[in-house]
Amino acid sequence: MTRARRPLRAGRWIAPGYRVLEHLSRGKMLDVYDAWSEARDSRCVIKAIRPERVAEDKARRTLLREGILIRKLSHPHIVRCYEVVRTPDPLVILETVTGATLSHAIETNPSLELDDLAILGLHLCSAIGYLHRHTSFLHLDLKPSNVIAEQGRAKLIDFSHARRSGSGHRGKGTRQYLAPEQALGHRVTQATDVWGIGAVLFEAATGRRPFESCENGDYQQLTRPAASVRRYRRLPLEFTGAVDGCMETDPRNRPRVRELAKILNGLVNVA
Repeated sequence: MTRARRPLRAGRWIAPGYRVLEHLSRGKMLDVYDAWSEARDSRCVIKAIRPERVAEDKARRTLLREGILIRKLSHPHIVRCYEVVRTPDPLVILETVTGATLSHAIETNPSLELDDLAILGLHLCSAIGYLHRHTSFLHLDLKPSNVIAEQGRAKLIDFSHARRSGSGHRGKGTRQYLAPEQALGHRVTQATDVWGIGAVLFEAATGRRPFESCENGDYQQLTRPAASVRRYRRLPLEFTGAVDGCMETDPRNRPRVRELAKILNGLVNVA
């Protein structure tokens, strides 16, 4: 096993024109940096492969695929990609988003108001609907930590698990938020992202995840259906029914993104 190496320190140049300000986070494959762009005379966020993994073809392909996909997208509720650096090592240069993650917001306020829930859902439907219409990709990793709340606007980040519709994506994404078909490795479709929107709204409404990790590695969503939001909180039936519908075990029974957006739009500013 390759020994882990430390991320770059502040002041180091990660690429020509990009200087590290701070190391933000480290995942299994990537380091994320707050950096300064000389060309833009502003801060940016850089996703880079961890130093000890930079020679791995899979890691390089995965990061480049994510960057190339986001670079094609232009939407107010999707993080903007400025540039994809291919050589000598892949980098994805993203806009700096200054808000907190939705997961942090839920920790602070575990029961968002109905209006905020409806607007959050509309923003996610807008972003995911755009992704589905303009590419052949699905996000496949919708969860509160991948949503940034910035000045009342939700922005979707982290497209590292994005894939086209089809089979063979077993376990791709985050265990507690996987749709049953993802967990089983069955065909994933646009309905799989609808499940993800429902999971985010469930947690934002109740302060709890619809499913938790099992110690033995099993998936709770394969052993029981999702509980209704109504079990934990009294909200209008239109909202709880929509979220429950998103998390139907059979993807054929879930609403389409446009149908979900229409229901949520009717709940904005409802007293």
